[in-house]
Amino acid sequence: MTMLGWMHSLKKKKKKADRAALESPFMRIPGMQVEAARGLLDLGFREIYELNGRSPDALAADLHKLRGGNQLPHNQLPCFKLAVYFSENPEPKRTLLTPYAWKD
Repeated sequence: MTMLGWMHSLKKKKKKADRAALESPFMRIPGMQVEAARGLLDLGFREIYELNGRSPDALAADLHKLRGGNQLPHNQLPCFKLAVYFSENPEPKRTLLTPYAWKD
């Protein structure tokens, strides 16, 4: 394989970045993952404060329905819990600003 052919195959395999999710306000939440930010955008949320008072379990269930019953990534619910916690606490505890702190 030529060098040009090899570089072309690398470009094909490169995953396209989700710009809207990466540039969303949800990415300002420490520990937030891009897939979870995309899920919140797909549910119609645009700002962090909109998550205040929401149930993370209900958000995950709504996203599950929206995506046609497809399995959600295993880290989605902990990220939703983190996002709701962050929206409800003006001074969040540093130890709770990671999805791993919200795993059951």
